[in-house]
Amino acid sequence: MFSLRVATSLDECREIWEMVMPRETITDLWEVRACFHHHFKRRPKFIVAEDSKGICGMLPLSWIDESGRYGYFPGETWAGKTWLEQNRIFFRSHEVLKAILSFSNSSCHLRYLTPIAPSGRIAPEEDEIGYLFFPPQYGYDMENYFREFSRKSIKQILRSVASIESLGVSIVYDDFSDFDLMVRMNLSRFEAGSYFHDKRFRESFRSLAGYLAQKGWLRFTKVLIDSEPAAIDMGCMYNNVYTLLAGGTNSNYPGVAKLINLHHLKRACQEHIDCVDFMCGDFTWKKLFHLTPRPLYLLSSETLAVPEKRLETRRAMHV
Repeated sequence: MFSLRVATSLDECREIWEMVMPRETITDLWEVRACFHHHFKRRPKFIVAEDSKGICGMLPLSWIDESGRYGYFPGETWAGKTWLEQNRIFFRSHEVLKAILSFSNSSCHLRYLTPIAPSGRIAPEEDEIGYLFFPPQYGYDMENYFREFSRKSIKQILRSVASIESLGVSIVYDDFSDFDLMVRMNLSRFEAGSYFHDKRFRESFRSLAGYLAQKGWLRFTKVLIDSEPAAIDMGCMYNNVYTLLAGGTNSNYPGVAKLINLHHLKRACQEHIDCVDFMCGDFTWKKLFHLTPRPLYLLSSETLAVPEKRLETRRAMHV
């Protein structure tokens, strides 16, 4: 038997989160999510299931005023979409999962979930695809990686990169003052479609950069072409996984994205990094680079209303 309750105090929510969540990925960390909560200030509502052994289930929600429904904590959104990935619902049994979802008793839209095995009417839909690169798979050798491509395909990629390099390329690492320049580049490319167009997200990201720098995990990579900034990427290192969080490119140099992303792969091999996570986002170069796709999932009130819908995913205690 288990009982259900709601936690709304931020201090209590943090205590519960840190009690049950693993610290495997960068977005598992409360401190990372707090960077966004501080600026979006969504009202938290954590659904908690407890039995004789302690917490056996937890669903962390935040109320999103703009959409009139709950999202995954901390509810950071742009155009109705959250950004943080690999969101987990903690449960020890599917009975607990059903109970905490029903107990939420509200409209919810939970994106970028890690896999949940289907059970009855609880069957998440595929949301978006993230893309990963695994250097150990190639023995940390880029030549082995290139062998995955057809001769024609890899020649085209390397020829495109070489044409940019011929303009005079240099790489600058970890100039943290590049944050504002990266934001300007991103806004210039995506305009109102950029997450940075929302001041709350921009300042959340600035707080995130500050936290990562304090921990020694922050990485900036800047490509200069003839001394002019052509591309800037912000990433972080955590548990030997290199996650690319955001970036910007100079429209004067089409194709520079291929150069900087190929550089990330080379650097990951040189440093024997376990994985490079390019996150979700449907950019053509990701498929072109033969990255490994990783689907993330969606649960919404609409999904839960469809009975006996099934999806092939693996069973997991922490999802």
